[in-house]
Amino acid sequence: MTTAPDRPYLLRLYVTDASPKSARAIVNLRRLLDVHLADRYTLEILNVASHVANATEDQIVCVPTLLRLAPLPLRRIIGDMSDAARVLKGLDVPQAS
Repeated sequence: MTTAPDRPYLLRLYVTDASPKSARAIVNLRRLLDVHLADRYTLEILNVASHVANATEDQIVCVPTLLRLAPLPLRRIIGDMSDAARVLKGLDVPQAS
C-alpha cells in the first residue's frame, strides 16, 4: 500500500497567455511543488484558448485553475497560487510542522 507522502500527484493548471495572474500562478506553483513534492508530481499547463475541449470537459470557468487529478478525489484551486498554505491544504500535501 502506498503511504500518503509517497503518492504521485497528477496536476493540471489552466491559464491564459494574456493574464499576469496566470504567469504568477505558474511561478508560484512550480516553486511550491519543487519544495514540497520534489519529484513526486507531474504538472501539465494548458492554455484555455488552445485547449478549449479539455477546459470544457474539466468544467473550467475561470483561470488560473489548478486541478489535482490524482490522487483522488479531484480537487480544484482557483487563483494565482500565492497563498502557499491554502494551496498545500487544497492539494492535501502534508506540511512540515
